[in-house]
Amino acid sequence: MTGLRERKKQRTRQTLIAAAVRLFEERGFDAVTVAEIAEAAEVSTRTFFLHFQTKEDVLFSGADLRVDLGLRVIAERAPGEHHREVLARAMAEMITQSWEDDLTSGLAALRIRLAAGSPALGARLYRQYGLAQEDFARALREAYELDEVVAAALVGALVGAVGAVAVASLRRGDTPDECRAAMVRATGMVLTPES
Repeated sequence: MTGLRERKKQRTRQTLIAAAVRLFEERGFDAVTVAEIAEAAEVSTRTFFLHFQTKEDVLFSGADLRVDLGLRVIAERAPGEHHREVLARAMAEMITQSWEDDLTSGLAALRIRLAAGSPALGARLYRQYGLAQEDFARALREAYELDEVVAAALVGALVGAVGAVAVASLRRGDTPDECRAAMVRATGMVLTPES
């Protein structure tokens, strides 16, 4: 059970995210300052910096949590569980967390729109994908003693497919449920057992 202090901290974080999303949508990313986000959330700038280092971090909140969830699934795999099953479970948990957080709040769609118009944000988005792929490939390789190239290819295909489907789905205006379903389908396409 989460304590009162932690729940309050989470509420403040969510309030900051909601205020930033609203301001970014109204005025564009570059036109909004950290001070304005804090003011809209009715907190101090200092409080903002207790939760985020930069306004870019607001857009990418939750990404580290998703990666940690996926890596934990690999680390806690059942004895004898095939690496494709473990990757499918890891991705399922990550998709669920994204749906509960980024997709339903509108943050994921906003991030995609803003990254398309900002080379710096676009670069950060794709850098995060790359770092996540490296972490997963390393964890998979160590857990299953897979060849480095095989692990990189499998993880790259999975992260690439799910990420590309999410971007395409959000760009065409799909609902959070439709986007989630598309990501689940992409996972199944990549992780279909070998013939």
